[in-house]
Amino acid sequence: MSRTEKRPYNLLVAATGSVAALKIPELTRSLLALNKENQGYYFEVHLIVTEHAKHFFDSEELPPNVVVYDDSTEWQAWKNRGDPVVHIELGKWADLMVIAPLDANTLAKMAQGICDNLLTCTTRAWDMKKPLLLCPAMNTRMWEHPITSKHIATLKEWGHIEVPPISKTLMCGDKGMGAMAEVETIVKKIKSIFDEKA
Repeated sequence: MSRTEKRPYNLLVAATGSVAALKIPELTRSLLALNKENQGYYFEVHLIVTEHAKHFFDSEELPPNVVVYDDSTEWQAWKNRGDPVVHIELGKWADLMVIAPLDANTLAKMAQGICDNLLTCTTRAWDMKKPLLLCPAMNTRMWEHPITSKHIATLKEWGHIEVPPISKTLMCGDKGMGAMAEVETIVKKIKSIFDEKA
């Protein structure tokens, strides 16, 4: 099946300031690798990064066809009335958004409706009829704090989909729950959503 015979789907990947952001190059490569499979669709991938997410990976490791947006993109794009508002345009463009990793800070912001950067503005303006996947990643102590389960429950009540964290040895050396789900698990979840659509 040629690409021209396949339906395009737009994936908006977002990364926050968790050390698990080092897996962003692997995640974007894995999503685009699905385009080689004989399915009735293919993916275009755009990436939103917070300023802290940038600390954990080199943008040169990303596939060349992944378009990257950060906070400066938002402000550079708008000069006068009628200019594009990036967080609105990204929400219109995307068929699905996946936040991987979702750190404790951004989780709390989303649950409270705070929108102070490109990522959180995009989630606040999100079309709730479209899937939004959450892939939490944080230290076990942060994961086990009672506010975390309340924030996750709030977002799930809104219809967002959690890809739960896993238990492993964390980067800090602690062992326990809170590590981001494996890239393979995240990719399988996204594929299952579009397989169902197809």
